[in-house]
Amino acid sequence: MSEELHVHVVDHPLVQHKLTLMRQKETGTKDFRDLLEEIAMLMAYEITRDFPLREIAIETPVAKCKAKVLAGKKVGLVPILRAGLGMVEGVLNLIPAARVGHIGLYRDPATLKPVEYYCKLPGDVAERTLIVVDPMLATGGSASAALTMLKEKGAKGMILMCLVSAPEGIRCINQKHPDVPVYVAAIDERLNDRGYIVPGLGDAGDRIFGTL
Repeated sequence: MSEELHVHVVDHPLVQHKLTLMRQKETGTKDFRDLLEEIAMLMAYEITRDFPLREIAIETPVAKCKAKVLAGKKVGLVPILRAGLGMVEGVLNLIPAARVGHIGLYRDPATLKPVEYYCKLPGDVAERTLIVVDPMLATGGSASAALTMLKEKGAKGMILMCLVSAPEGIRCINQKHPDVPVYVAAIDERLNDRGYIVPGLGDAGDRIFGTL
């Protein structure tokens, strides 16, 4: 029996439609970037669905009443450089008060292991729910390293949000960070011998920034 993957798949029709447009090789840089931003906003809507609320007293132009606002921890957004930058504006459109940190990791082409080169975070990461974003969850090495780094910096609550994933990447996060919920828009078939997701959508960073 195959191991169960613990993951939330955001299968909203708009997300799936836009993802299909992104996958197509003829989709240009601007359209790819715009679609990624739109999907990130739609996915952020889904992952915040269970955020806690509290009641406050307000006054509308008609009457006094009680209404609900977000309660609990503040939100932080942490893109994994460089491709994660393509998802930042979409999330900020929905959560403009979120503080943004950055983690720089690249995948060594020979070993496929992550190498750290940058980390800059808000000073109060322990008090925030951190949404870690990266379009591709391939081997899971970079995402796992980023989550480990954040925990070492004091982070208590994290959510990993990726666009396209391979089963291997989800399994890696489930095993190394079972406390971190994983949200994706698609689970693809597998990784190829170069560590690329199949069918995937190519190198997300190159397609976002036009560096093919």
